[in-house]
Amino acid sequence: MASLRAQKIAKRKQEILRSAASVLAEKGYHGATMEEIAAKLLLTKGSMYYYFKNKDDLLYHCHQMIMEMSLERIEEVASSESDPIEKLQNAIRAHILLATSEKSMFMIMDKPHQSFSNEKLEDVLELRRNYSQYFDRIINEGIDKNVFDPNMDVKMVRMVILGALNWIQHWYVQDGSKSGEEIANAFTNYLLRMVVKK
Repeated sequence: MASLRAQKIAKRKQEILRSAASVLAEKGYHGATMEEIAAKLLLTKGSMYYYFKNKDDLLYHCHQMIMEMSLERIEEVASSESDPIEKLQNAIRAHILLATSEKSMFMIMDKPHQSFSNEKLEDVLELRRNYSQYFDRIINEGIDKNVFDPNMDVKMVRMVILGALNWIQHWYVQDGSKSGEEIANAFTNYLLRMVVKK
């Protein structure tokens, strides 16, 4: 078990990452400075470097944090005892509720090829592949159990679903007319019509 000090450092890092994400989402990666991110947290620039090497490192850890949260949720859904229809509903809902509650984090995850290079890019893409494979697994399970359309192109259907889900952060507004919960209900309703056997 992690020591209390390690837990406090981990919690502080998460707070920094959330604040950093909001500055990066608002100003853009190239427009935001470490000074601005530090100022938002009432930290000195030097204190920021205690936790992160530079802005690239900060962005990379933002991505790792949100992907860990996403993978934890979808792993729980995929390994549950629910039937495939419920699993797909729950996977879509979990994605939307996380995307709407962590909007800044999701916004800065857009276009990883422009933000990362070499090893970090491969790490980022690997986590994304792992995530998308859970959707493939759920869809294939639904086909095997004869509740999803057997003629579907699984990869194409998954890309349609994730494409729709990943666009939400571009138009979702925290105090807009629809809550995350209402959006999740609407999206599950519409997207499931595409896969459930008639």
